[in-house]
Amino acid sequence: MSSTAHTPSQTPYRRTTMLSKPDPNWVRSDDFHASFLIPHDDALERSLKYSVEQGLPEINVHAGQGKLLNLFARSIQAKRILEVGTLGGYSTIWFARAVPEDGQVITCELKESFAEVARNNFEYAGVANKIKVLVGPAAETLQTLPSEEKFDLAFIDADKASNLTYFLQAKRLVRHGGVIIVDNVIRNGTVANLEIDDENVRGVRNLLAHIKDDKEVDATTIGTVSEKGYDGFLYSIYL
Repeated sequence: MSSTAHTPSQTPYRRTTMLSKPDPNWVRSDDFHASFLIPHDDALERSLKYSVEQGLPEINVHAGQGKLLNLFARSIQAKRILEVGTLGGYSTIWFARAVPEDGQVITCELKESFAEVARNNFEYAGVANKIKVLVGPAAETLQTLPSEEKFDLAFIDADKASNLTYFLQAKRLVRHGGVIIVDNVIRNGTVANLEIDDENVRGVRNLLAHIKDDKEVDATTIGTVSEKGYDGFLYSIYL
């Protein structure tokens, strides 16, 4: 079948909460590319719908971002992954599928009610054996993790005000050459607009200011436009 004749077999479950209203062209582009590169996945679609049914906010990564995280993890042959911010476990499932059968994803979630929803999604997706959910304030939870048991990759997607705290803990816990990714660092361009000052943009600015002088990491930010709106992520390597 030619690409011009290809249409998605099913419309993906659409998240509705975003930092900025997406351009219809971005949504159409996401759907078109996904129709070739991201097959319909019952477990992932169900995890989104079940999370909404249980009252969780629709602030998860979208399918293209989940696939990208999965590819990042596989590209470095990650065996241990640390996630800060579980929510309903959508991105966690993508990570669990990236690690080998004896691999592990440790994910930190503040709320027990959210963790219960995530565990249900993990069971349905058949990856619960690879995932450990730690419930409580992540700033405290991360301090309890031993630095001797290194992670290959860390993904930070929790309260933005604590970005630097989470980043420093992730740096302590990942191996040299390991990757630390921080989500939502563009925020519809508000981080670069100095007339805007709230705890979310301050959290990103504090992180950027630290990394500028941190000689132990190398990083860049990538802006993205998608069904989620205009945002982006920070990709860094612990040298």
